[in-house]
Amino acid sequence: MEGEPTAELIRAQLRRLRLHAELSQEEFGKLVHFSGSQVSAVELGQRPLDRFFLKRADEVLGTGGLLTSLLKLAERDGQPSWFRPWLEAERQAQQMRCYQPTLIPGLLQTENYARAVIRTDNTISDEEVEKRLAVRMDRQSILTGENPPVYVAVIEEAVLRRAEEGFHGLMAEQITRLIECSECPHISIHIIPTDVSMHVGLVGPFALARAGDGGWVGHLEHQLGGVVVDTDDEVAILLSRWESVRSEALSHRQSTGLMKKAVTSWT
Repeated sequence: MEGEPTAELIRAQLRRLRLHAELSQEEFGKLVHFSGSQVSAVELGQRPLDRFFLKRADEVLGTGGLLTSLLKLAERDGQPSWFRPWLEAERQAQQMRCYQPTLIPGLLQTENYARAVIRTDNTISDEEVEKRLAVRMDRQSILTGENPPVYVAVIEEAVLRRAEEGFHGLMAEQITRLIECSECPHISIHIIPTDVSMHVGLVGPFALARAGDGGWVGHLEHQLGGVVVDTDDEVAILLSRWESVRSEALSHRQSTGLMKKAVTSWT
């Protein structure tokens, strides 16, 4: 896997902790519901690191979540180089702004919605889909941990209305999640209604994060990846465009009402 140094550290720590507990691979395997040969394969790097396996290992070995925490680091290390600065900006942010014209923002996605989005790329394996999904779900802890940032999202109404047959339940679940998130005091979700036909945000999605020192950083996504924006002039443009798209959106109360109507349409 990418982030191999961290992955090797996980395997070494797993073996050290197992031996310290005086457990053979067979004995340990029974406790974590894996065979001894599977435990051996994990320790030797012949089997991918598994989140469920490491969670059970943490419980059995009493590590306080060490192994699963290291796995999260390995998954972050395995992210593309262009994305890592934005992950760091998210973790340090005290304020965040996000505009999305085509999708639910990643920090607000349900697991089912996120998996469906990631699977639209048919060039990646099922295993890679699950790895990317795990990273995305882990990122969401930014909004649920202690001292979360103030997060404001602006989404196009069309995003709530887009679902082919077979995805109605998925969209109902996702919009219900948005409504629940909008009830949190530090999260605001605003919808731009479909009768706003043209505005500057339609050029593409963008996000902004403000750290404790007051400086803003922007992030732009495109088909081949993304780019972090941190020059004063470029950040000023994004902040100006944010004010523009935010002014086109409905109020918090109106947006919540629209989302509730959207849920009804899918159920």
